Amino acid sequence: MRIFLTGAGGLVGRNILENLREDHEVFAPLRSELDLMDSNATLGLIKSTKPDMVIHSAGLVGGIQANIREPVRFLVENLQLGLNVVQAAYEAGIPRLINLGSSCMYPRDAKNPLSEDSVLKGELEPTNEGYAIAKIATQRLCSYIGRENSEIKYSTIIPCNLYGRWDKFDPLHSHMIPAVIRKLHNAKTSGAKSVDIWGSGKARREFMYAGDLADFISYAVEHLEQMPEILNVGLGLDYSIDEYYKAIAEVVGYDGTFVHDLTKPEGMNQKLVDITKLTSFGWKSKTKLVEGLRLTYDFFLTQEFER
Repeated sequence: MRIFLTGAGGLVGRNILENLREDHEVFAPLRSELDLMDSNATLGLIKSTKPDMVIHSAGLVGGIQANIREPVRFLVENLQLGLNVVQAAYEAGIPRLINLGSSCMYPRDAKNPLSEDSVLKGELEPTNEGYAIAKIATQRLCSYIGRENSEIKYSTIIPCNLYGRWDKFDPLHSHMIPAVIRKLHNAKTSGAKSVDIWGSGKARREFMYAGDLADFISYAVEHLEQMPEILNVGLGLDYSIDEYYKAIAEVVGYDGTFVHDLTKPEGMNQKLVDITKLTSFGWKSKTKLVEGLRLTYDFFLTQEFER
């Protein structure tokens, strides 16, 4: 199969490249080779490579700090990326597409676990609203295209939060787990006796190892005809922020204490996706939390050494 992959330089894209079958022919242009914000260039390259399928994993991503600080950028860039890639695939006559959404698409007050049919059924979480709106719009475009043309199948997967190899560890731009790995590693090496945790530490989150998401996408490539139009991909279980800090501290070897900063936001109280449809689709995650954290910390240490 000929596959056109966007976002090849990011966390998800790099893991996908490591997991796809070797007999697939993959076109994975980096940002330096294709500006996905340029709709004409995107359409031209997709037309010229003539893939059987597009996997859209490109996006501007970041943790709560980045989303609060730059909502305009998170809305505009992710919306433009989604519209350009999906519309280009449609205009080029590409019959199959897998679009990566986000659990931020779910309403802030939606009942957990979050089922796929609750998208657009309530107010979004303000701390990442711009990003969520962009992801929802792209998912809806995929859905509308399928309604207008039954021969085209563009499906959206909604992963839970991710972490893993090739992650960003800069606290200003990263998600929680890589940011905490760096924070606790620095605390250990500097001898800090305590580390702050934003909020109460009671909010619950579901984090899946990125290698597992890549494994799912490899599975989905082979079974796309049976995959629902929109599908959660997650673990079906979550942990509190405090529990993540304790698990990461154990892996990193930090033995200090934690102090909760209640002046800082912590987002939704819980964000756990419903995996009922995922289970019926025939796939299950494999990597346990501590195993995934150890693999991620090992990768972080390699990056630190190289710098």
